[in-house]
Amino acid sequence: MTEGQRAYEAKRAAKAGMTLERWLAQKEKEAEADRAGTAKASVTAAPTKKAGFFSRLLERAQKPL
Repeated sequence: MTEGQRAYEAKRAAKAGMTLERWLAQKEKEAEADRAGTAKASVTAAPTKKAGFFSRLLERAQKPL
């Protein structure tokens, strides 16, 4: 983390009434929860939508005879 980033995060931590270390730990924990939620959502995502009429037509046109 650069000095500028560290100063920015220190200001945000001070505004929230936390220490910088505690702020960064909380931020990392939230990022991990977000990644886990995103991974879970992608596993339970709806099946892909069937290609439209013109997409299927163009796909068939590209195939050799």
